[in-house]
Amino acid sequence: MIFQHKLSSSELIRSIESVKKRSKAIEKEVKALTKEQIDQLKKNNNYSSDWKKVKAAPSVNIEKIRNNIFSGKVFICSNKGKSSFKELSLEYGIYNSTLQDCVIDKDVLIKDVGLLKNYYTGANTLLMNSMMISADVKTDFGNGRIISVGMETGGRDIASYAELTVEEAQKLALSRNDKEFLKSYDAFISEYKKKIKCEKGIILDSAKVINNKAVINTFIGPHAVVSGCTLVRNCTILSNKEEVSVLEDGVYVKDSIIQWGVEVSSMGIVDNSVLTEHSHVLRHGKVTNSIIGPNSGIAEGEVTSSLLGPFVGFHHQSLMIAALWGEGKGNVGYGANVGSNHTSKAPDQEIFPGEGLFFGLGVNIKFPANFRKAPYTIIATGVRTLPQKVEFPFSLINTPAHILEEVSPAYNEIIPAWILSDNIYTIKRNEGKYIKRNKARRTQFQFEVFRPDIIDLMINARARLEDPKCIIKDIYFDKDIKGLGKNYLFEVNRIKAIDSYTFYIRYYALKGLMKRVREFARTSNNRITWNTIKDSSNEKRWQHEKNILFLEFGEKHNIKNLLDTFLEMETKIALDVSLSKEKDDTRGRKIIDDYDLSHISAKDDAFVRNMYNELDTIKKELAAIKKKVE
Repeated sequence: MIFQHKLSSSELIRSIESVKKRSKAIEKEVKALTKEQIDQLKKNNNYSSDWKKVKAAPSVNIEKIRNNIFSGKVFICSNKGKSSFKELSLEYGIYNSTLQDCVIDKDVLIKDVGLLKNYYTGANTLLMNSMMISADVKTDFGNGRIISVGMETGGRDIASYAELTVEEAQKLALSRNDKEFLKSYDAFISEYKKKIKCEKGIILDSAKVINNKAVINTFIGPHAVVSGCTLVRNCTILSNKEEVSVLEDGVYVKDSIIQWGVEVSSMGIVDNSVLTEHSHVLRHGKVTNSIIGPNSGIAEGEVTSSLLGPFVGFHHQSLMIAALWGEGKGNVGYGANVGSNHTSKAPDQEIFPGEGLFFGLGVNIKFPANFRKAPYTIIATGVRTLPQKVEFPFSLINTPAHILEEVSPAYNEIIPAWILSDNIYTIKRNEGKYIKRNKARRTQFQFEVFRPDIIDLMINARARLEDPKCIIKDIYFDKDIKGLGKNYLFEVNRIKAIDSYTFYIRYYALKGLMKRVREFARTSNNRITWNTIKDSSNEKRWQHEKNILFLEFGEKHNIKNLLDTFLEMETKIALDVSLSKEKDDTRGRKIIDDYDLSHISAKDDAFVRNMYNELDTIKKELAAIKKKVE
């Protein structure tokens, strides 16, 4: 089985196996109540129809068990010390609650719980003011649920499990022709569900379950906080001391997986979904039948039948339906309607946004749509797009600036590579921003934007713009240049895009050369020549960079000249970053009278300053390295 190793590494499986062992140990540890203990319990206003089924550890303090109803088998360990939660400090014990068929580990506070049924509660847990905490005799804690990403009608179905990753989900969604792979995954899920079947619900050590209406069939990991929830049903909540998962303030969470460090609050709704590590759903955000990637957040908006990758910003009222966006790193602006998946026949259309896509304010995106080969593209405010496939990275898609007789009014204007030429501040800033904001510990990210797969897309895009078979015109459509989609391109922007792509393709290759020269200079006292470094590493990245050097600069390399060119490019990029930010300042000053009093100018911007500091470092480093270059 391809996924066999996941069974042995599963945190949920290990936790459940540990609880089963601990429950057996407690069953041996507890003893039948003595007549004196039963009399004291009755005196403390406790009731049971059969006291023989209630057992306690020898060290239990009967005085801390008051005003309760016991039904079925209830095992109680010791209850010494105090519990604390926020401003509360209360002694461990069981008060004013109804317990049925429960195992209560040591040092637990249960107070004002309407019904605690068929649950194991770990050490140092706190259960208070909740109407119902119950579990069926056998539950799978929301694992194995089918999530239909992309087409709402099904076709890219993914069975969930507690440790599911976005990378796995994307592969499952896009591997519909690999029957053996899908069969292996189904077998894994079947075995996984068998291993997590449990006779009781589980609340692990130091968890807090407070002020909830109903918590049903839910695994609650250590240190998790479930507070003030309307409903938590059929869920797995993974958590630990360093990555506390929090569900609070009126949320509704059902049939879902909540991974480490996740926050769901302020009346958020999560239904039949997976929230991977350190994602969040806030402020009435609604996530249904979806998988949300690490560090991504939904606030106020709605996500349905979608797979969102890491670092997706979704913090306003907007709509995302049927999106396969495993690459993530994008943004959804207020009022964006990315959800035209219904053709009046069935909701069976979908969208592939692609890495770093930016949906502007109030856009309307018609399905089907595919932007996977147009990473880091901006769809500007108010744009309405037709169903299409766009294959030009770093583009701007904007509403037409002019009325053109030969162009359908439904078409928009596309400017390939506009982000590179006019808004490079955004790209360079994002690389640092995602590194700083990353909290995920189990997912490896590629923060670098200019990397081999994206460079290859740029090379391909440039080739189509330069196609010698293309007849030079004032305006181009998809029939002229493949990949423009339902948009038009002006000749002046075609030329500009070729230059911008070329600049950053070469920059990528020269940056690779700089890295290789730097490493050689650090590890060797020999003179640096092309022959000494060209085969100094077999790593794929250097082979890719070296091939582009050949294509862009020819096979005979003067390393000093190439390093000088690299420094010129770094200098230009630093200037472009500053100019990109200064555009905002110039526009702002014309419109807002006290703009400079309330906004940080480009020259004082921390990121701009950092770019120039890095440039100074590179200049000094190159001056030293070039002394070793022949």
